[in-house]
Amino acid sequence: MKFSEQWLREWVSPQLDTQAMADQITMAGLEVDAVEAVAAAFSGVVVAEVLSKEKHPDADKLNVCTVDDGSGEPVQVVCGAPNVDVGQKFPLPR
Repeated sequence: MKFSEQWLREWVSPQLDTQAMADQITMAGLEVDAVEAVAAAFSGVVVAEVLSKEKHPDADKLNVCTVDDGSGEPVQVVCGAPNVDVGQKFPLPR
């Protein structure tokens, strides 16, 4: 049976790291075959915040947004989402 460590820690939250908790579960009589990550390491994406939004001059359904991606320089992004607004944050590939 597979279950997440996060789910287990909702019920009991010992001050143990992942491997120590797996060892204790095994010692209690429930064999732990493996401890696996849910997903691979996440990279190449940052959280960006919309600073301004203007209608695209050549398209009815597009917006030109100025966003802060943490690099220090504002970046312009053409966006087709109708619900984008100033102050919202979204994932931005780098």
